[in-house]
Amino acid sequence: MTSPEEHAARLAAASIAADDPTSWFEEIYAAAETGQAVVPWDRAAPSRWLTEWAGRQGLTGNGRSAVVVGCGLGDDAEYFSGLGFTTTAFDISPSAVRAAQRRYPGSSVRYTTADLLNLPGDWHRAFDLVVESMTLQALPDPPRDAAIASVGELVAPGGTLIVMARAREPQDPVAGPPWALTRAEIDALGQSGLREVRVEDLRDTEPPLARRWRAEFQRPADGA
Repeated sequence: MTSPEEHAARLAAASIAADDPTSWFEEIYAAAETGQAVVPWDRAAPSRWLTEWAGRQGLTGNGRSAVVVGCGLGDDAEYFSGLGFTTTAFDISPSAVRAAQRRYPGSSVRYTTADLLNLPGDWHRAFDLVVESMTLQALPDPPRDAAIASVGELVAPGGTLIVMARAREPQDPVAGPPWALTRAEIDALGQSGLREVRVEDLRDTEPPLARRWRAEFQRPADGA
């Protein structure tokens, strides 16, 4: 029997071969919507790496704005909304957005369909907190370099970007999804004028025992 991860890898390969490297997200979520597939990264809970980060610094929103990139089924978005952020959450997959709205009926999160590679103009440097968890690693290169640049441009002056991604060394074999990121790719998140606060090199303590980056950046309050 094909595992959810194997099924995702086959869809991704076909999508890349067709020169449409993001179409496989909608295929997975649409199939899951009809019970024909399982979303392999769905844990029905917010990322423990994000909740640990937020809890460590006593993060509260107090009505500030947040955006969750590639929100999937909404668990991370709901977590940050619960901390008091006015939260926007987007995904390229309309089926994912519908599923998030069903999972969290009556939510105050604004769920919407959007493409990280072609974002609305009024989102430019508009959010006090930008959350990117495991989306960049789901993109091959190209278009990942363009996506890295786009993520940084969401961060408002004085705002914060938090990123979670699988980690690898430059010489490691590249096979995906997920396509693990090098430290150079993490550093490239600062190209729009963001300042690195902390980059942590983490190891899972339970399966899949992966190595991960947790990276925090800030934009100076003057927007420079």
